[in-house]
Order: sequence, then structure tokens, then C-alpha cells
Amino acid sequence: MTVVETVVETDVFKEKRSKPSVDRSGWGYKALSYLVLTILGFTMIIPFIWMISTSFKPFEEILVLRFLPENPTLENYGFVLTDTALPRWYMNSIIVAIISTISVAFFDSLAGYVFAKYQFPGKRPIFIVFLSSLMVPTEMLLIPWFIMSANPIVGGTWIDTYWGIAFPGVITAAGIFLMRQFMQGVPDELLDAARIDGVGEFGLFWRIAVPLSLPAIGALCIFNFLGNWNAFIWPLIITTQREMMTLPVGIQFFSTESGSEWNLIMTGASLSVIPLLIIVIIFQRYIIEGIALTGLKG
Repeated sequence: MTVVETVVETDVFKEKRSKPSVDRSGWGYKALSYLVLTILGFTMIIPFIWMISTSFKPFEEILVLRFLPENPTLENYGFVLTDTALPRWYMNSIIVAIISTISVAFFDSLAGYVFAKYQFPGKRPIFIVFLSSLMVPTEMLLIPWFIMSANPIVGGTWIDTYWGIAFPGVITAAGIFLMRQFMQGVPDELLDAARIDGVGEFGLFWRIAVPLSLPAIGALCIFNFLGNWNAFIWPLIITTQREMMTLPVGIQFFSTESGSEWNLIMTGASLSVIPLLIIVIIFQRYIIEGIALTGLKG
């Protein structure tokens, strides 16, 4: 390096150091940050509050531009709980979400553990195929799913069954990728020590890898439960009987050719978020911890 180049680099370094940096510890920066975050938070929560407010409005007040109901009533909740099939739709959604969540928690964790800790022929191509499936839009899979569901060769029709609604989500490529990234952080020395103690291969997964991966499994289960709870297109296609429909599909029946009963739609939507709020409030630390730790693995 020449003397001229050294002098130029020194001047550039001094110039960078002389530039004033943003003081992120000052009260002005913090006040501005809190103000922006508060505005964005209210922007996101206002539709949710409007939904709950509308659920307490009588039908006459639906089209009135008023945020809060003038004559709040519980008749909407009483009607949807007693005079509609909403309790059955609620139970269907819970059953389907639980089936798929338990399946994903086991099979995605097991597949992720295998991809992370074992060497076998074709491992990399197979994993790439799994990841490639993430680029296929769900809409392109609906027809193959339905053909398979209606084919008696696979053991009878799956239409209007819980298994038919749940089977597309019993194992996911995204979950396998998530668990594989996390399982790579499980110490190989710990697994080797367990092998010396006589622990079998499945025991290594079940007794060592799974307990160490609970944050990632918890995050995976929460995201999967939320996704299956809110699923609409596939349950709409695979169900023909009204009593087998899930909650998002059933709520659409409050819309008729003569118009939409928005007070009932908002009531059903308000009731549908209760399990989601409970799960997120109780297990939100698993979401944060699982995603944060997974990002550090691999």
C-alpha cells in the first residue's frame, strides 16, 4: 500500500468518525419511537375493537357510522349460540386444529431430527425437495388433495370427515425446516454419551432431543394451530354437510342473497378469536424464544 493510499484511507476513517451518530438513549428518540409504535398499534387494533363493538349492536345500528353501540345488546351472542350450528362449528375447528397440531409436533420434529443428526444417501436432495414444496401455492394443491380425498382406493372417501379436513396439514415442510435448524444445536456429544449408556435411536430423539427443543416445538405448535384454526378454502371444499363445517366456513352462512347479517358475522368472528387469544397470551414466550433461538442455529 502506498503512502497516498494510506493517507486517503486515514482521512476517510476520520471523516466517518467525525459524523455525528444518532443518540438512541436520549429522551427525544425514545419519545418518537413510542409515539410511532403507539400509532401503529392503534391502527392494527382499531378493526378488532370495531368487530367487538359491532357484535353488541342491534341490526338497526349496523349501518350507522357510530363506533360504539348506542343500545348494546347480548341478543346476537344468544342467537348464534342457541339458534345456529356455531357450537358444532367451534368444536369441529378445535378437533381439526388439535389433530394437525399434535401430528405436526411429532412428525416435523422427528423429520427435523433425522435431517439434522443423520447422514444417509440422498439426504440433501430430499431436503431440497421438501423446501421446494414451499414455493408451490396452496391453490395448486387443492385439486390433487380433493382427488385423493374422494378416491376409494385410499380407504374410502374422506369427504365430510375430520381426517379429510386435517390431513393436508399433518406434516409441513416449513415445520421440518424449523425443527431441523433447531435440532442442529443439540450437542452430538450428548447423543453419543447416551448411546454409550444404551439408549436407542428413538430414545435419543424422544428423551434428549425433544426436551431440549421444547421452545421450537412450542412455537411450531402455536403457528400451526393458528393456521388450521383460520383455514377456509380447503375446509370449504372438503365439507358438504353443514354440521361438519369449521368455524370460518360456517360463519359465511350468515351472508345470504338478500344481504349480510353483519351483527351475527362479527359476533361469530369475536367468539372465534377467544382460543387464539388464550393460546397467544399463555404461550407467547415460546413464540419469541423458539424463533430467536432457531435463528441462531445451523
